[in-house]
Amino acid sequence: MRRLLLVLLLPLPALALTPEAKEWLAISAQLEPVQCEKRQLRRQMAMAQAENRAEDMSKLRARFAQINRDKQTARLERRLAQLQSRISDGKGGTRDPQDLDAISFQQRQAFYRCE
Repeated sequence: MRRLLLVLLLPLPALALTPEAKEWLAISAQLEPVQCEKRQLRRQMAMAQAENRAEDMSKLRARFAQINRDKQTARLERRLAQLQSRISDGKGGTRDPQDLDAISFQQRQAFYRCE
């Protein structure tokens, strides 16, 4: 019974997050499809390079560059970089441990949804 209660309470820490962490989570959710596509492209590029498929490699690089040229994506990624410096304590951690837990959880979920 206690385990069930713990599982049900997992989303509640999101209420105690800093405003920067909440914004980070919102922007990351918006960027999730783009980041998933980039991850898949990187994987395909590694395979194309390993298999010496130069034509495929050039197409994949062109698609990757096209994604990076998107103005809204670039703006959101710049904002994430700004938020990262605000959230970070400069030592590889965060100022608020709950922020790190929530961000890490969201990133893990996004990774598995992308597969």
